[in-house]
Amino acid sequence: MIMALRYQKWLAMLLIGVITLMGGTFTSVSKAEAQGSLELYTPYLEWSAAPGETISYSIDLINNGSSTASASLSFETAAKGWDYSLTAGGRDITKVAVKKGEAQTINLQLHVPLEINKGRYTFTLRADNSSLPLVVNVSEQGTFKTELSVDQANMEGHADSTFTYSAVLRNRTNQQQTYAFSAQADSGFDVRFKADGNSVTSVEVEPNAEKSITIEVKPPEKVEAGSYSIPIAATSKDTNATAKIEAVITGSYDMMLTTSDDRLSTDVKAGSERKLTMVVHNTGSAELQDLSFSANAPTDWEVSFEPSTVSSIAPGESKSVQATIKSSGKSLPGDYVVSMTSSSANKSASADLRVTVKSSVLWGWIGVLIILAVFAGIYYLFRKFGRR
Repeated sequence: MIMALRYQKWLAMLLIGVITLMGGTFTSVSKAEAQGSLELYTPYLEWSAAPGETISYSIDLINNGSSTASASLSFETAAKGWDYSLTAGGRDITKVAVKKGEAQTINLQLHVPLEINKGRYTFTLRADNSSLPLVVNVSEQGTFKTELSVDQANMEGHADSTFTYSAVLRNRTNQQQTYAFSAQADSGFDVRFKADGNSVTSVEVEPNAEKSITIEVKPPEKVEAGSYSIPIAATSKDTNATAKIEAVITGSYDMMLTTSDDRLSTDVKAGSERKLTMVVHNTGSAELQDLSFSANAPTDWEVSFEPSTVSSIAPGESKSVQATIKSSGKSLPGDYVVSMTSSSANKSASADLRVTVKSSVLWGWIGVLIILAVFAGIYYLFRKFGRR
């Protein structure tokens, strides 16, 4: 009897052990089946990209199994310097759970280094036992440098001009750079750098970004005609870039307007004319073209020029025109100012003449006659009534 009970107890323990072992085996098989049912999918497995670009993948983790499955994510590559991020719902992730028959979307961003060799690079995204091979073909040799390019490096103008150049500063590095500007111009030239409308001496540029720069060059007043080359540079602690701009100065524009005898005063009778010879001197180093003449005179006065225009005056030469000033007949004796101006497209000059209006001789004689008539009248009255 005792032996039978021991035998039954032994059989029960054996049965429990077998059931436990089978249950663990079933659980392991179930987990293995769930993990083996996960699949990574994206339609684009091989891309071409340039150094500094960012490649974005949209990857689906699909559960083809009969129960919910989860997997840890990993990204593998032998390439150096590549940065990546795995996100879902706007956050970084390392593990994903997927319901049976459904899929979860994973976003992979892969950043191509700036300093990289042209070639083919392979990567593997893993979700436990499931893997997805990816390939990126770098289309060109990468660099770690700064670029400074000028849209129009050669400008032409006269000495009074401000030469304005547009440039682009590109940071082809993987770090933010602070660039200091410098220019090597001839003595007297004023060179200014502007960014975002403000004068600057340095700017900050983010990695793989660019900045628009304006360069303004003001020549000295008495600069000679010619071509002036100005090297410019943008320098940071890690890298620098140089460029060259050129200002072609056609000469300086300047003129002087005066009379033939350099006297800026004359006289005229009321209602009469006065002719003056005005002389335009080209005191600059560039030819003056298409000159015209004008005057600002008192009310009811008239001023005319003959000729009214001059086609050109070479540097160091002069041209004469005749100015006719006609005063108003109502002008009272005294001093008046007549402003004469000679204008070209690039420069103008003025001369202020003091014009003295004198009384007419006829009015003088009339005044004398009036005085004599007054005296004669007094004498007549004295002779006629004096004896009484």
